[in-house]
Amino acid sequence: MSLSTALNIAKSSLQNTGVQTSVVSRNVMEQNNSDYARRTAVLSSSAPGARVVVIQRATNDQLFRQNLSAVSSWSGQTTLYTGLDRLELYVNGVDNAQSPATAMTQLQKALQTYSASPSNRILADAAVDAARQVVRSLNDGTAALQTFRVETDQEIGTAVGELNTLLQQFKDANNEIVSGTRSNRDVNDALDRRDAILKKISEYIPISTFTRADSDMVIMTGDGTTLFETVPRSITFEASPAYAAGVPGNKIYIDGVPVSMSTGGNVSSGGKLASMLQLRDSVALTMQSQLDEIARGLINAFAETDPDPTGTLPKLAGLFTWPGAAMPEGLPSSLVSGLAGQISLNTAVVDHPEYLRDGGFNGEDYRHNSDRGSSYADLLIAYGKKLDERMDFDPAAGIGNKASLSDFSANSIGWFQGLRQEASRAAEAKEALAVRTAEALSNQTGINVDMEMSMLLDLEHSYQASARLIKAVDDMLSALLAAVR
Repeated sequence: MSLSTALNIAKSSLQNTGVQTSVVSRNVMEQNNSDYARRTAVLSSSAPGARVVVIQRATNDQLFRQNLSAVSSWSGQTTLYTGLDRLELYVNGVDNAQSPATAMTQLQKALQTYSASPSNRILADAAVDAARQVVRSLNDGTAALQTFRVETDQEIGTAVGELNTLLQQFKDANNEIVSGTRSNRDVNDALDRRDAILKKISEYIPISTFTRADSDMVIMTGDGTTLFETVPRSITFEASPAYAAGVPGNKIYIDGVPVSMSTGGNVSSGGKLASMLQLRDSVALTMQSQLDEIARGLINAFAETDPDPTGTLPKLAGLFTWPGAAMPEGLPSSLVSGLAGQISLNTAVVDHPEYLRDGGFNGEDYRHNSDRGSSYADLLIAYGKKLDERMDFDPAAGIGNKASLSDFSANSIGWFQGLRQEASRAAEAKEALAVRTAEALSNQTGINVDMEMSMLLDLEHSYQASARLIKAVDDMLSALLAAVR
């Protein structure tokens, strides 16, 4: 081997070592960046010596796809669970303190106490106040549900805007990758950025991807709708400033295709958009139906009937009433959307609490205690029993079609708590899966500082060897020149 060849080999080695050292140093610097994939300088032999031909980026497509799916599922599950937490406080309060079930329990106790001493005006006022609290819990619950739905609607609008922004960022990164691939430029940073954007997109909606020529990527939603192909597809949503009970909200459209909402406590589909739709149009609407059915049950349970069992007087609203009480069709016999927000306490009972004991909200013909006896308690006892009598409920309320009013109100809380517990368990499981897939992906593509530092040490030795070779060549050339002189 000639001295010039040896010198060229040493020079090539120093150049390669410089590039490799730069790559390893970058790896160490990015050790805390979860979106950075480890780089490796790939060498190829070339006479004389070797040269760096490419900076290779570590990838694992299968693990990356699994991580995208896990992140999407976790995001959707977390959105549902946190929404349920917020909804519970909105409607039922801390420890269900402001729930209709709690208020009805207090009403039943007040009726029992009043029936034991029906001549006591203080107990009468207490029973009326307990009834007022039942009305307030239903009115406030309906108002809270509609407020929650409006807020969720606004959050959906914000999320759609963020998703459109992410798709535009994805377009910029994808264009940079395609252009760089065609011109044989290093596009590793753009690939990191594109993968990071994909993770964020998957938080909003489940996605799948495939790569075409020149590393051009296409994004599809979980149900097969094209989300991105060269350009982002249009994602549209129109928020509503207010909501009426029982009315579903507007849909989210991706390229004209509506996004389906998730179902169940363990959500059937991933992404926060589907879970937001579920909270707004499934959970909240079901809770509204339950409140409406409780209101209907109260109106019917405390309705006034003919004191004469063989009489023909119609059944009319008594202690509890609503704006439609005077309508020809009479008391509601099936679900009335928004009834919980319309129910009110009969104003006559405020000035005449004895109507609760005697009857007579609708005139003397409906008075059961015709003698006005101060010890009369039959009607109060009957009201208390009616709260425990089985009645028909609309299956749309989600908790059966036959139960007592007391059980139905308690089952309403049980239904919600069951949904919340299922969501909590699923959130923990899906978080664990997301963490495990992220760790597995990091083990394949992330930075191991110990390994990088070991590689730096090897590169240092390589540098020293190249330096010694150059020194040896220099010494030989010096000796040769000295001999010539």
